[in-house]
Amino acid sequence: MTPRRRILLVGVLALLVGYFRPGLEKWLLATVWLRGREFCDLPLPGSGLVCQPARDLGVALYPLIMLAVLVAAVVAIWAAAIWCLRPVRDLAEPIAHVGPQNLGHRIRRPGRDELARLTGAIDDMMERISAGYEGQRRFAANASHELRTPLAVQRTLIEVGMARTLTGEQTELLTAQLLETNERNERLIEGLLTLSESDQGLRSRTPQRLDEIVAGVLAGYQDRAREAGVTVDSHLTPRVVPGERVLLERLVSNLVENAIKYNRPGGTLTVAVGDTPALTVVNTGQFVPAEAVAGLFEPFRRLAADRTGHGGGAGLGLAIARSITQAHDGIIAARPAEYGGLRVEVRLPH
Repeated sequence: MTPRRRILLVGVLALLVGYFRPGLEKWLLATVWLRGREFCDLPLPGSGLVCQPARDLGVALYPLIMLAVLVAAVVAIWAAAIWCLRPVRDLAEPIAHVGPQNLGHRIRRPGRDELARLTGAIDDMMERISAGYEGQRRFAANASHELRTPLAVQRTLIEVGMARTLTGEQTELLTAQLLETNERNERLIEGLLTLSESDQGLRSRTPQRLDEIVAGVLAGYQDRAREAGVTVDSHLTPRVVPGERVLLERLVSNLVENAIKYNRPGGTLTVAVGDTPALTVVNTGQFVPAEAVAGLFEPFRRLAADRTGHGGGAGLGLAIARSITQAHDGIIAARPAEYGGLRVEVRLPH
Protein backbone atom coordinates (compact mmCIF):
# COMPACT_ATOMS: atom_id res chain seq x y z
CA MET A 1 0.00 0.00 0.00
CA THR A 2 1.36 3.41 -0.98
CA PRO A 3 1.97 6.15 1.61
CA ARG A 4 -0.89 8.20 0.13
CA ARG A 5 -3.40 5.41 0.68
CA ARG A 6 -2.10 4.75 4.15
CA ILE A 7 -2.44 8.41 5.13
CA LEU A 8 -5.95 8.51 3.62
CA LEU A 9 -6.98 5.43 5.63
CA VAL A 10 -5.58 6.89 8.85
CA GLY A 11 -7.41 10.17 8.18
CA VAL A 12 -10.74 8.38 7.69
CA LEU A 13 -10.27 6.42 10.91
CA ALA A 14 -9.39 9.67 12.74
CA LEU A 15 -12.62 11.30 11.48
CA LEU A 16 -14.67 8.34 12.61
CA VAL A 17 -13.05 8.38 16.04
CA GLY A 18 -13.65 12.13 16.34
CA TYR A 19 -17.29 11.71 15.34
CA PHE A 20 -17.99 8.97 17.89
CA ARG A 21 -15.77 10.38 20.69
CA PRO A 22 -18.55 12.14 22.71
CA GLY A 23 -20.71 9.03 22.75
CA LEU A 24 -17.67 6.93 23.67
CA GLU A 25 -16.91 9.15 26.64
CA LYS A 26 -20.53 8.96 27.89
CA TRP A 27 -20.49 5.22 27.45
CA LEU A 28 -17.27 4.93 29.48
CA LEU A 29 -18.66 7.12 32.27
CA ALA A 30 -22.16 5.66 32.45
CA THR A 31 -21.66 2.03 31.45
CA VAL A 32 -18.18 0.90 32.31
CA TRP A 33 -16.90 2.98 35.18
CA LEU A 34 -19.86 4.32 37.17
CA ARG A 35 -22.85 1.95 36.87
CA GLY A 36 -24.17 1.05 40.34
CA ARG A 37 -21.28 2.76 42.14
CA GLU A 38 -21.17 5.48 44.75
CA PHE A 39 -18.31 7.58 45.98
CA CYS A 40 -18.01 7.74 49.79
CA ASP A 41 -15.86 10.22 51.68
CA LEU A 42 -14.05 9.27 54.86
CA PRO A 43 -16.30 9.64 57.96
CA LEU A 44 -15.95 12.80 59.99
CA PRO A 45 -15.80 12.64 63.82
CA GLY A 46 -19.29 12.11 65.22
CA SER A 47 -20.82 11.28 61.80
CA GLY A 48 -21.13 8.30 59.49
CA LEU A 49 -20.05 7.80 55.88
CA VAL A 50 -20.95 10.54 53.45
CA CYS A 51 -21.78 9.04 50.05
CA GLN A 52 -22.25 10.94 46.80
CA PRO A 53 -24.19 9.82 43.75
CA ALA A 54 -22.36 8.33 40.73
CA ARG A 55 -22.62 11.48 38.62
CA ASP A 56 -20.40 13.31 41.12
CA LEU A 57 -17.88 10.51 40.78
CA GLY A 58 -18.01 10.96 37.00
CA VAL A 59 -17.17 14.62 37.38
CA ALA A 60 -14.20 13.68 39.58
CA LEU A 61 -12.87 11.03 37.20
CA TYR A 62 -13.49 12.95 33.98
CA PRO A 63 -10.00 14.57 33.85
CA LEU A 64 -8.35 11.16 34.35
CA ILE A 65 -10.43 9.64 31.59
CA MET A 66 -9.56 12.51 29.23
CA LEU A 67 -5.87 12.10 30.07
CA ALA A 68 -6.08 8.41 29.29
CA VAL A 69 -7.83 9.16 25.99
CA LEU A 70 -5.18 11.76 25.14
CA VAL A 71 -2.32 9.34 25.83
CA ALA A 72 -4.05 6.67 23.75
CA ALA A 73 -4.53 9.18 20.91
CA VAL A 74 -0.84 10.19 20.96
CA VAL A 75 0.24 6.55 20.88
CA ALA A 76 -2.18 5.85 18.03
CA ILE A 77 -0.95 8.87 16.03
CA TRP A 78 2.69 7.83 16.54
CA ALA A 79 1.95 4.28 15.42
CA ALA A 80 -0.03 5.58 12.42
CA ALA A 81 2.84 7.86 11.38
CA ILE A 82 5.31 4.98 11.54
CA TRP A 83 2.95 2.80 9.53
CA CYS A 84 2.38 5.50 6.88
CA LEU A 85 6.11 6.16 6.44
CA ARG A 86 7.06 2.48 6.39
CA PRO A 87 7.47 2.38 2.55
CA VAL A 88 9.82 5.38 2.72
CA ARG A 89 11.83 3.74 5.50
CA ASP A 90 12.13 0.58 3.42
CA LEU A 91 14.03 2.60 0.79
CA ALA A 92 16.89 3.19 3.23
CA GLU A 93 18.23 -0.36 2.91
CA PRO A 94 18.81 -0.43 -0.88
CA ILE A 95 20.19 3.13 -0.83
CA ALA A 96 22.56 2.36 2.06
CA HIS A 97 24.34 -0.33 0.02
CA VAL A 98 25.04 1.93 -2.97
CA GLY A 99 28.70 2.85 -3.38
CA PRO A 100 31.44 3.26 -5.97
CA GLN A 101 31.43 -0.50 -6.49
CA ASN A 102 27.77 -0.64 -7.62
CA LEU A 103 26.85 2.75 -9.04
CA GLY A 104 24.75 0.97 -11.64
CA HIS A 105 22.18 -0.13 -9.02
CA ARG A 106 18.69 1.32 -9.63
CA ILE A 107 15.51 1.02 -7.52
CA ARG A 108 13.01 1.29 -10.41
CA ARG A 109 9.76 1.19 -8.41
CA PRO A 110 6.70 0.93 -10.69
CA GLY A 111 3.67 3.19 -10.36
CA ARG A 112 2.85 6.90 -10.47
CA ASP A 113 2.50 7.72 -6.79
CA GLU A 114 4.80 9.94 -4.75
CA LEU A 115 7.03 7.03 -3.76
CA ALA A 116 7.54 6.07 -7.40
CA ARG A 117 8.43 9.69 -8.21
CA LEU A 118 10.88 9.75 -5.30
CA THR A 119 12.58 6.55 -6.40
CA GLY A 120 12.67 7.86 -9.98
CA ALA A 121 14.39 11.03 -8.78
CA ILE A 122 16.90 8.92 -6.82
CA ASP A 123 17.59 6.81 -9.91
CA ASP A 124 18.13 9.96 -12.00
CA MET A 125 20.49 11.28 -9.33
CA MET A 126 22.42 7.99 -9.45
CA GLU A 127 22.67 8.34 -13.22
CA ARG A 128 24.27 11.78 -12.82
CA ILE A 129 26.59 10.57 -10.07
CA SER A 130 27.60 7.57 -12.15
CA ALA A 131 28.30 9.79 -15.16
CA GLY A 132 30.34 12.18 -13.01
CA TYR A 133 32.28 9.34 -11.42
CA GLU A 134 32.98 7.82 -14.82
CA GLY A 135 34.09 11.23 -16.09
CA GLN A 136 36.49 11.62 -13.16
CA ARG A 137 37.86 8.13 -13.75
CA ARG A 138 38.35 8.86 -17.44
CA PHE A 139 39.93 12.22 -16.58
CA ALA A 140 42.42 10.55 -14.22
CA ALA A 141 43.28 7.94 -16.85
CA ASN A 142 43.81 10.59 -19.53
CA ALA A 143 45.88 12.76 -17.18
CA SER A 144 48.06 9.77 -16.34
CA HIS A 145 48.58 9.10 -20.04
CA GLU A 146 49.38 12.75 -20.76
CA LEU A 147 51.95 12.85 -17.95
CA ARG A 148 53.46 9.46 -18.75
CA THR A 149 54.22 10.28 -22.39
CA PRO A 150 56.56 13.26 -21.80
CA LEU A 151 58.13 11.53 -18.80
CA ALA A 152 58.95 8.56 -21.01
CA VAL A 153 60.48 10.94 -23.58
CA GLN A 154 62.57 12.59 -20.87
CA ARG A 155 63.77 9.23 -19.61
CA THR A 156 64.77 8.17 -23.13
CA LEU A 157 66.69 11.39 -23.73
CA ILE A 158 68.51 11.09 -20.41
CA GLU A 159 69.42 7.45 -21.08
CA VAL A 160 70.76 8.39 -24.51
CA GLY A 161 72.87 11.15 -22.97
CA MET A 162 74.28 8.77 -20.33
CA ALA A 163 74.99 5.94 -22.78
CA ARG A 164 77.60 7.75 -24.83
CA THR A 165 79.75 10.83 -24.97
CA LEU A 166 77.97 13.63 -26.81
CA THR A 167 79.42 16.43 -28.86
CA GLY A 168 78.61 19.99 -28.03
CA GLU A 169 75.99 20.18 -30.77
CA GLN A 170 74.35 16.91 -29.59
CA THR A 171 74.36 18.12 -25.99
CA GLU A 172 72.71 21.35 -27.02
CA LEU A 173 70.04 19.48 -28.99
CA LEU A 174 69.41 17.07 -26.11
CA THR A 175 69.13 19.95 -23.66
CA ALA A 176 66.66 21.76 -25.91
CA GLN A 177 64.50 18.64 -26.21
CA LEU A 178 64.54 18.10 -22.44
CA LEU A 179 63.62 21.75 -21.88
CA GLU A 180 60.74 21.54 -24.36
CA THR A 181 59.39 18.38 -22.71
CA ASN A 182 59.69 19.95 -19.28
CA GLU A 183 57.81 23.05 -20.42
CA ARG A 184 55.02 20.84 -21.75
CA ASN A 185 54.77 19.15 -18.36
CA GLU A 186 54.58 22.54 -16.68
CA ARG A 187 51.78 23.65 -19.01
CA LEU A 188 49.89 20.44 -18.35
CA ILE A 189 50.20 20.71 -14.57
CA GLU A 190 49.26 24.39 -14.64
CA GLY A 191 46.22 23.55 -16.75
CA LEU A 192 45.15 20.81 -14.35
CA LEU A 193 45.47 23.18 -11.38
CA THR A 194 43.47 25.89 -13.14
CA LEU A 195 40.77 23.39 -14.08
CA SER A 196 40.57 22.19 -10.48
CA GLU A 197 40.34 25.73 -9.11
CA SER A 198 37.63 26.81 -11.55
CA ASP A 199 35.59 23.68 -10.79
CA GLN A 200 35.47 24.78 -7.13
CA GLY A 201 33.62 27.99 -8.03
CA LEU A 202 34.42 31.64 -7.43
CA ARG A 203 35.82 32.97 -4.17
CA SER A 204 34.44 36.46 -4.85
CA ARG A 205 32.44 38.37 -7.44
CA THR A 206 33.33 41.93 -8.35
CA PRO A 207 32.35 43.96 -11.45
CA GLN A 208 34.92 43.46 -14.23
CA ARG A 209 35.24 45.27 -17.56
CA LEU A 210 35.33 42.39 -20.03
CA ASP A 211 36.27 44.62 -22.94
CA GLU A 212 39.36 45.88 -21.07
CA ILE A 213 40.36 42.31 -20.18
CA VAL A 214 40.05 41.23 -23.82
CA ALA A 215 42.05 44.24 -25.00
CA GLY A 216 44.87 43.39 -22.60
CA VAL A 217 44.94 39.74 -23.67
CA LEU A 218 44.97 40.63 -27.38
CA ALA A 219 47.86 43.01 -26.80
CA GLY A 220 49.85 40.18 -25.22
CA TYR A 221 49.21 37.86 -28.19
CA GLN A 222 50.07 40.34 -30.97
CA ASP A 223 53.58 38.96 -31.50
CA ARG A 224 52.41 35.35 -31.54
CA ALA A 225 49.66 36.17 -34.03
CA ARG A 226 52.15 38.00 -36.25
CA GLU A 227 54.53 35.02 -36.19
CA ALA A 228 51.67 32.69 -37.13
CA GLY A 229 50.56 34.98 -39.95
CA VAL A 230 47.16 35.58 -38.38
CA THR A 231 45.38 38.92 -38.63
CA VAL A 232 43.55 39.99 -35.48
CA ASP A 233 40.28 41.90 -35.83
CA SER A 234 38.60 43.13 -32.63
CA HIS A 235 35.24 44.78 -31.94
CA LEU A 236 35.08 45.71 -28.26
CA THR A 237 32.16 47.52 -26.65
CA PRO A 238 31.96 48.27 -22.91
CA ARG A 239 30.64 45.25 -21.02
CA VAL A 240 30.66 44.64 -17.26
CA VAL A 241 30.40 41.14 -15.82
CA PRO A 242 30.60 39.94 -12.19
CA GLY A 243 33.47 37.58 -11.47
CA GLU A 244 37.19 37.15 -10.85
CA ARG A 245 39.60 38.99 -13.13
CA VAL A 246 42.28 36.28 -13.10
CA LEU A 247 39.87 33.58 -14.24
CA LEU A 248 38.29 35.82 -16.87
CA GLU A 249 41.75 36.60 -18.25
CA ARG A 250 42.47 32.87 -18.40
CA LEU A 251 39.16 32.27 -20.19
CA VAL A 252 39.95 34.86 -22.88
CA SER A 253 43.60 33.73 -23.14
CA ASN A 254 42.64 30.10 -23.74
CA LEU A 255 40.15 31.02 -26.47
CA VAL A 256 42.55 33.42 -28.19
CA GLU A 257 45.50 31.03 -27.93
CA ASN A 258 43.46 28.16 -29.40
CA ALA A 259 42.18 30.42 -32.19
CA ILE A 260 45.76 31.34 -33.15
CA LYS A 261 47.24 27.86 -32.70
CA TYR A 262 44.61 26.12 -34.83
CA ASN A 263 44.41 28.85 -37.46
CA ARG A 264 46.03 28.81 -40.91
CA PRO A 265 48.75 31.10 -42.28
CA GLY A 266 47.11 34.20 -43.66
CA GLY A 267 43.95 33.52 -41.64
CA THR A 268 42.05 35.86 -39.39
CA LEU A 269 41.03 35.95 -35.75
CA THR A 270 37.91 37.96 -34.91
CA VAL A 271 37.17 38.81 -31.28
CA ALA A 272 34.05 40.72 -30.25
CA VAL A 273 32.69 41.88 -26.90
CA GLY A 274 29.05 42.84 -26.70
CA ASP A 275 25.80 42.35 -24.87
CA THR A 276 24.63 38.88 -25.98
CA PRO A 277 26.85 36.98 -26.37
CA ALA A 278 29.33 38.70 -24.11
CA LEU A 279 32.36 37.28 -25.94
CA THR A 280 32.75 35.89 -29.44
CA VAL A 281 35.96 34.36 -30.81
CA VAL A 282 36.08 33.20 -34.45
CA ASN A 283 39.07 31.82 -36.36
CA THR A 284 39.62 30.57 -39.92
CA GLY A 285 41.33 27.25 -39.24
CA GLN A 286 40.71 23.79 -40.61
CA PHE A 287 37.22 22.47 -41.16
CA VAL A 288 35.60 21.21 -37.94
CA PRO A 289 32.83 18.59 -38.23
CA ALA A 290 29.69 19.63 -36.35
CA GLU A 291 29.50 16.28 -34.53
CA ALA A 292 33.05 16.74 -33.17
CA VAL A 293 32.50 20.19 -31.62
CA ALA A 294 30.98 18.99 -28.32
CA GLY A 295 33.91 16.64 -27.70
CA LEU A 296 36.42 19.49 -27.94
CA PHE A 297 35.27 20.77 -24.55
CA GLU A 298 36.25 17.50 -22.87
CA PRO A 299 39.67 17.36 -21.15
CA PHE A 300 42.54 16.06 -23.34
CA ARG A 301 40.27 15.95 -26.38
CA ARG A 302 41.65 17.32 -29.64
CA LEU A 303 40.32 17.36 -33.16
CA ALA A 304 43.23 15.23 -34.37
CA ALA A 305 43.53 11.66 -33.17
CA ASP A 306 47.06 11.98 -31.86
CA ARG A 307 47.88 13.27 -28.40
CA THR A 308 51.26 14.81 -29.03
CA GLY A 309 50.73 17.24 -31.90
CA HIS A 310 49.56 20.84 -32.17
CA GLY A 311 52.52 22.54 -30.63
CA GLY A 312 52.60 20.66 -27.37
CA GLY A 313 49.09 21.58 -26.23
CA ALA A 314 47.62 19.49 -23.44
CA GLY A 315 44.06 19.53 -24.75
CA LEU A 316 42.77 21.46 -21.72
CA GLY A 317 42.13 24.89 -23.27
CA LEU A 318 38.42 24.57 -24.03
CA ALA A 319 37.81 22.38 -20.97
CA ILE A 320 39.21 25.13 -18.75
CA ALA A 321 37.19 27.76 -20.68
CA ARG A 322 33.99 25.80 -20.07
CA SER A 323 34.76 25.35 -16.38
CA ILE A 324 35.50 29.08 -15.91
CA THR A 325 32.33 30.04 -17.77
CA GLN A 326 30.21 27.74 -15.62
CA ALA A 327 31.84 29.16 -12.48
CA HIS A 328 30.63 32.61 -13.64
CA ASP A 329 27.07 31.27 -14.19
CA GLY A 330 27.53 31.56 -17.93
CA ILE A 331 27.13 29.38 -21.00
CA ILE A 332 29.79 28.62 -23.60
CA ALA A 333 28.92 27.15 -26.98
CA ALA A 334 30.76 26.50 -30.21
CA ARG A 335 29.91 25.67 -33.79
CA PRO A 336 31.85 25.37 -37.06
CA ALA A 337 32.67 28.75 -38.57
CA GLU A 338 31.41 29.66 -42.03
CA TYR A 339 34.82 29.45 -43.74
CA GLY A 340 36.44 26.80 -41.61
CA GLY A 341 37.63 26.99 -38.04
CA LEU A 342 35.49 27.43 -34.96
CA ARG A 343 33.10 30.05 -33.67
CA VAL A 344 32.96 30.18 -29.84
CA GLU A 345 30.33 32.24 -28.02
CA VAL A 346 30.33 32.96 -24.29
CA ARG A 347 27.20 34.27 -22.57
CA LEU A 348 27.77 35.84 -19.16
CA PRO A 349 25.36 37.55 -16.73
CA HIS A 350 25.38 41.33 -16.38
